[in-house]
Amino acid sequence: MKTKRHAKILELVQEHNIDTQEELLKLLKNEGFDVTQATVSRDIKELRLIKSLAKDGRYKYSTGKNEAIDISAKFFTLFSDSVLSIDFAGNMVAVKCMNGMAQGICAALDAMHWEGIVGTLAGDDTIFIIARTENNAISLVTEFKRLLLSK
Repeated sequence: MKTKRHAKILELVQEHNIDTQEELLKLLKNEGFDVTQATVSRDIKELRLIKSLAKDGRYKYSTGKNEAIDISAKFFTLFSDSVLSIDFAGNMVAVKCMNGMAQGICAALDAMHWEGIVGTLAGDDTIFIIARTENNAISLVTEFKRLLLSK
């Protein structure tokens, strides 16, 4: 049932500009899914739905995949304007940022599905990245430093 519900949610967010959980809940119920607000909230989290700007200026739920170019541009701008230093140890990369910027940069990085990254963790001013291998970490640091030099 969960798999069918997730498939229906993905279908609904592609067909409609859904901007609230309540609206998604109502559409699911219209489709015959008897779910609660808590279930919808968990589904949104599990499906990694994000809010993105719709053409009408309102925010809507989306998978984020169609906005890859926009996210990429935002990431590069945020990254080059806010990162102070980058270093690595083994397969871990540490990115020091201006205060308050790490979470936004990290969210944009996650949305890009960068190859070689296993996972990320952001605090207020630091992002930790676990790379698959030490070579992946070296490649990330090299690419990130290139981004900083290009600003």
